[in-house]
Amino acid sequence: MTRVMNDSLDHPTVTMPVVSPPTTIMPIVGTIELHGVYGAGALIGESTSEQEPGARARGQVPAFWLALLAAPLASSLSGLALILPDMARGLGTSVETVSWLVTAVGWAIAVGAPLMADLLRRRGTRTMLVTSTSLVLVGMVCVLASASLPLLLVGRAVQAVGGAGLVTIAMSLAGTAKRMGLITAGFGVCGAVGPLAGAVITDALSWHIALILPVVSLLAVPVVVRFTTAGPVAATTSRFDVVGAGLLVALVAGLVFVPRFPVLAVVGVLVMAGLLAAHLRVRPDGFVPVALLRTPVFLLSSGLALALSTSYFTLLYVVPRLVRIATGWGSGQVGVWQMIALLVGSALSWVLTALSARMSRLTVLIVLICLGALVPLIVAVVPWAPVLLAALAIAVFTASAGQATLAVFATNSVSNQRRPTAIGMFNLCYQLGGAFGPAIATLLVLR
Repeated sequence: MTRVMNDSLDHPTVTMPVVSPPTTIMPIVGTIELHGVYGAGALIGESTSEQEPGARARGQVPAFWLALLAAPLASSLSGLALILPDMARGLGTSVETVSWLVTAVGWAIAVGAPLMADLLRRRGTRTMLVTSTSLVLVGMVCVLASASLPLLLVGRAVQAVGGAGLVTIAMSLAGTAKRMGLITAGFGVCGAVGPLAGAVITDALSWHIALILPVVSLLAVPVVVRFTTAGPVAATTSRFDVVGAGLLVALVAGLVFVPRFPVLAVVGVLVMAGLLAAHLRVRPDGFVPVALLRTPVFLLSSGLALALSTSYFTLLYVVPRLVRIATGWGSGQVGVWQMIALLVGSALSWVLTALSARMSRLTVLIVLICLGALVPLIVAVVPWAPVLLAALAIAVFTASAGQATLAVFATNSVSNQRRPTAIGMFNLCYQLGGAFGPAIATLLVLR
């Protein structure tokens, strides 16, 4: 059954699943927030009679295991924040070159979210678990065996796509806002602890070990698989849009390269965008539905989420370097204060998320836009460590709260049948920030 809540004209109707044992819920794929982003409120589902019997879960997966399945991915990006210099020394290259790892992971998660969401819809949870687990393990082996940057890049990208699949599964099985809250709280903790954990593990063992932290997610797989059966989540007769998906992946890759190779990347983006536009005329309901691109609220919400995400991921790498310059602290001390700032910002984001149901959409947008614009100004003009750390806390606050609230705005602006695709595309926009941010940070301070 479902419960429909419509608080005001400023808050469109949100259909939230209320799970009971005989009820079948069609999962609407959730997000990636990478300090770890898959925000609360991004899970929006509705009951359906169209779900295939094979998709029914044998009861609910305990929320703790869903959080464990998803949250470790948050360390994929944040865990690198303090160990890039160590990695550069180990690989015999520069920090600027090693930072390609961060860009590659951001790109892989961005394109992996919609791709794995489509696989879940077509093949079901059990197939997704096997596929995602296999990708994480293959990526782990590549990372551990890597003595050069190319193999390391491949391993981290494969690992990130597998992690995106595990997060997709966890979000789709959450079922209620309360269970979703535990999952996203796990993201916040892992994202905040990631930089310090990466530094400590690197000092004690090796940066190779620090790079495989997301493998902890696999501890939850045996438990989750017991609650699932084989079969597709939703019946579909349409073929997978290979051309549309390929063009989107190429377009995203071009966008990721813009901060590093502006001229060539922009040319590539324009070419891919033109080809994708031509393809949309042939297949308007393919991998990238035309209806989404004609929805102003979806475009505004996704665009603002991209901006807030880019700002946060840029500062995640810029602020530690500036704090170290201003104070002379070592990486461990910087990591502790960075963790505190991220935890405070994450906690405060839940306050805004909880209050957003009582606020108008315009008020929420004003808060996010004003604070989001203030953060880079603070970092640009104030060199003091406490202020820089406060700016980082504000950045993660706006990114986290924005991911949660803007996802609701975006998905409620489209029809129910398009919500899974809308979630996937919204998450792609948000995760692009995870690729743009480190590249911009490299141009600013990591050279």
